[in-house]
Amino acid sequence: MCGIAGLVRLDGLTPAERGVGARMARTLRHRGPDGLGAYEDACASLGHTRLSIVDLSNGRQPMANEDGTVWVTFNGEIHNHLELAEGLRARGHVLRTRCDTEVLVHLYEEYGEDFVERLNGMFAVALWDVRRHRLILARDRLGIKPLYWHDDGHRIVFGSELKALLVPGDISREVCPEALHDFLTFGHVQSPRTIYRGVRQLEPGELLCRTTAGLRRRRYWDLPVGQADTEVAAGDETRWIDRFAALFEHAVGLRMAADVPLGVFLSGGVDSAAVTAAMCRRADGPVLTRTVGFDESDHDERRAAADLAGRLGTDHREIVVRPDAVAALERLAGCFDEPFADPCAVPMYHLAAAARQSVTVALSGDGGDELLAGYRRYRFDLAESRLRRAMPAWLRWAAAGAGRHWPSGGRLPQALRAGRTLENLARDDIAAHLRSTAIVGGTLPQTVLRPEWRRAGLADPFDKGRACFDRAAGAALLNRLLYVDIKTLMADGILTKVDRASMAVALEVRPPLLDHRLVELCAAMPDDLKLQRGRGKIVLRRMLARWLGDAVAARPKRGFDVPVDVWLRGPLRPMVTDLLLTADARCLEWLDRRAVARLAEEHARGRRSGGLALWTLLNLELWARSAATCSRPSSEAAAAGRQGKENLLCAC
Repeated sequence: MCGIAGLVRLDGLTPAERGVGARMARTLRHRGPDGLGAYEDACASLGHTRLSIVDLSNGRQPMANEDGTVWVTFNGEIHNHLELAEGLRARGHVLRTRCDTEVLVHLYEEYGEDFVERLNGMFAVALWDVRRHRLILARDRLGIKPLYWHDDGHRIVFGSELKALLVPGDISREVCPEALHDFLTFGHVQSPRTIYRGVRQLEPGELLCRTTAGLRRRRYWDLPVGQADTEVAAGDETRWIDRFAALFEHAVGLRMAADVPLGVFLSGGVDSAAVTAAMCRRADGPVLTRTVGFDESDHDERRAAADLAGRLGTDHREIVVRPDAVAALERLAGCFDEPFADPCAVPMYHLAAAARQSVTVALSGDGGDELLAGYRRYRFDLAESRLRRAMPAWLRWAAAGAGRHWPSGGRLPQALRAGRTLENLARDDIAAHLRSTAIVGGTLPQTVLRPEWRRAGLADPFDKGRACFDRAAGAALLNRLLYVDIKTLMADGILTKVDRASMAVALEVRPPLLDHRLVELCAAMPDDLKLQRGRGKIVLRRMLARWLGDAVAARPKRGFDVPVDVWLRGPLRPMVTDLLLTADARCLEWLDRRAVARLAEEHARGRRSGGLALWTLLNLELWARSAATCSRPSSEAAAAGRQGKENLLCAC
């Protein structure tokens, strides 16, 4: 795992741009502490920081082909690189190392920009073709590795993290209103936007080509939703499980290749249990497992993880996260470079830091919920859809009215928290689903933003999810919803969290469930092998039952859940006053102080469960302090906001 950065000006670097690739890469040393490399010619300045994983002595980057006409700086792992290298040698290419990086330049020589379609792995690639004056940027199919870019029409700047792009010093830090709305709706900014108006993210499965003719982007891969698999009959459950198990174990095996110590994150759930079990089936000795827990028993999973570790005979250790550990938030704010509010980033960071003391690579169970309907919201989505179709319109609208007046106290019994379900009945399937993934149903921007910022954005944060839902038209509802979450929540939220929290301590995390072959197989699988009688991940559970028995396979969904409601009513309550409600709080550039104070008081008194909303606002303030920027809306947006206009054009 590494950090990449660079600047390309096709009509020639300016004197100020000389050496900028190396300077940009230095901001990414946490991603690659084992080496700093650079390449520069008349038009390109490339930088790289290396975390050595394979062929430790021969992997210096940027790396070139034999005659130095193609250069690459690369972040990630190509898991099928040995197979690719064998094929390249058979076609006459000379490879001097065992590194996966070298495979990339030779694949490009052989196949042009289509080289990316032959890769199995997680990657962000920048490839500079000296003779053709062509820069190619590519990101892996699922978005496991990040890649940011900015093109002003004269030069293009790119990097693994936003901080690298700010090194040249002339990219505006003006905050994008749409991105701010995204963050307050979902707790993260949705790609291709970033928090800064002028910087973009390359989207998962996307390739960018920049030449003297201009800039071109294309999607080289998309999830084939709704395409039936013709190799296995829909009702042949045993053969589906056989195929899934064989491919899953192969994906785990590929990701165990490393010349450095390797372990696995183990929770109490079935995803990490399956990854750990597959590793144990292939490992020569004890597998290293690490888990995280909390003093709050409702959120603690150490016992379940320890039981499984004992059963599998792993070398197991535990990490306990307490409220005072939230001091990690300030460091994480700097690592993310833009506001990010998934509370699980805190235990993820502590888990990664603890694991890094003994391993350089860790496997994880990320992706199982989105591939195989592991979240309970899918069960509610399907039930609501059936009920919606059965109800007359007047009754749906009456239910929505009742939902809006339903008590919102966070201490109501779970069975009585029906307000959101009632409101969902008046919406269509995708709007109801997106409300279930959003913070407080997606209402936070309208609740806490100052008037000029409420009106400063044109795009609805739900637009990306709706576009994905429409793109999957023709598939069954469950598959359409899974597709939406893979493209939005997983790529922009979960995988961003894992990358930044692990890279902050130079730990490489590999998710076998996101092998694209396995993802494609799951997309083609019958629904009842994903969700059946209210339980998700059926095919994974059936496989796990073969390996470890029914008791392990029947375990409920677990994850690194964080007790933010409890923490923000107790030991972390002063943070709200000290960070959000002071006169010099930077977030008050965007937020209405009275609305924030009201939200904090209602949560403290138990009138509503506002822990996640407050956590989101705390992270906005911490990011603003870290970024040392309080940008205002553009002059057009501010003027339109004062005039009450709704439809503003934003370049985000």
